[in-house]
Amino acid sequence: MDLAFTPEELAFRDEIRNWVKDNLPADISQKVHAAMRLTRDDMQRWAKILGKKGWLGWGWPTQFGGPGWNAIQKHLFEEECALAGAPRVVPFGPVMVAPVIMTFGNAEQHKRFLPGIASGEVWWSQGYSEPGAGSDLASLKTRAERVGDKYIVNGQKTWTTLGQYGEWIFCLVRTSNEGKPQTGISFLLIDMKTPGITVRPIKLLDGECEVNEVWFDNVEVPAENLIGEENKGWNYAKHLLAHERTNIADVNRAKRELERLKRIAKTEGVYEDMRFRDEIAKLEVDIVALEMLVLRVLSAEKSGKNSLDIAGLLKIKGSEIQQRYTELMMLAAGPYSLPFIFEAMDAGWQGNFPGGEVANAPLASNYFNMRKTTIYGGSNEVQRNIVAQTVLG
Repeated sequence: MDLAFTPEELAFRDEIRNWVKDNLPADISQKVHAAMRLTRDDMQRWAKILGKKGWLGWGWPTQFGGPGWNAIQKHLFEEECALAGAPRVVPFGPVMVAPVIMTFGNAEQHKRFLPGIASGEVWWSQGYSEPGAGSDLASLKTRAERVGDKYIVNGQKTWTTLGQYGEWIFCLVRTSNEGKPQTGISFLLIDMKTPGITVRPIKLLDGECEVNEVWFDNVEVPAENLIGEENKGWNYAKHLLAHERTNIADVNRAKRELERLKRIAKTEGVYEDMRFRDEIAKLEVDIVALEMLVLRVLSAEKSGKNSLDIAGLLKIKGSEIQQRYTELMMLAAGPYSLPFIFEAMDAGWQGNFPGGEVANAPLASNYFNMRKTTIYGGSNEVQRNIVAQTVLG
C-alpha cells in the first residue's frame, strides 16, 4: 500500500489549487472560513462556476460529461476546494442522484436530467426519510400507484435538506406491499413544481430552516420518470447511500475546521492551556487517522484491489469528528459563542464584541447543527451493526 502521491498527482494538485484560487469568489471564501451563513445564491454561484469548467460532476466518467478523474484526483480536488474555503457542493444532484441515473437510468433519462445537474442549473433534493422511516428506511409509506402512463403519489417526506430550494426531488416510494418491505420500493424523479406538492420548513435549534417536510397530495408523476424497474428501488437506494455516507465523512472539511479551531483557541487565550491542547491534539490524531483510512481506500482502488466496504465506518468517524470540533470551538470561545441572529450577522456586527474575531460566530449554531450528523445518512448505531456484520461476519 503506497500512500505517497506521485509527481503527476502533485502536479494535478497544483493545477486544481491555482484554478480554485483564481475562480473562487472572495466573498464566498470569507464566509466559509468564518462559518457564516451561506445563501442559496452563494451555493448556486459556486456550483455554476464549477459547472462551466465541467467540474461540478467531478466524480463523473467522461461519457457523461465528467472529467474522468481517478479516485486520487477526485480526493485532491475535494481537498483543495475545502482548504481554499469553497462551499460544500450540495450533493443531492451531482454526487447522489446522478450516479443512480447513470447506472440504472435509460438513455433518454441521461439526456434529459444529467446536463442540468452538470451545469448547476437545476437544484435537486432528496426524498428518503419519513416520520416513521428514518434509519429503518424500508418502513416508508409514501405511496405511488400506477394509473395508465403516470403514478399518483401520496404521502410525506421529512428532514428534506434545503428542500425549500428544490426544483426536482428523487424519492423512494412504495409501489407494492407484497413480500419483504424492501421489495416493494421504487425510485421516482419528481418535478417539485407539480401541483399537490407542499414544502413546509422546519426551524432547527440553530435558527435555520435547513430541513423541511414535503407533502404529496395526489401528485401526478409521468411513468417515464421511474428509474430502472418498478419495485427495484431499494437496490438503487443502496447504491446511492454509499455515496452519501462517504460524503458525510468529509475529512477535507475537518482539516480546514481544525485550523479554524486553533485560530479561535489562540484568539481566546486558551491555546496554551495544556488540557485544552490535549483535546485539540486528540482531535487532530483522529482526523489524520480518518485521512489515512480514506487514502487506504483510494490506494486499493488505484491498484485494482477490492477494498472493504467501509462507507459506514467513514460515516461514523467523520460525523463524530464534526461534532467534536464544533464543540471544542464553542468551548474555546465561551460566552462569545453567539446565537445565530440573522439580522445581526448580515450586518457584520460580530466583529465588534470583545475578542473581535469574525471566526468566533456563530459557534453555538454550528454546534447545534452538527448534532444531526450521527443520525442522518443512517444512524451511527445502525452503521456499527452493519460494519460488524460486514467486517467481522
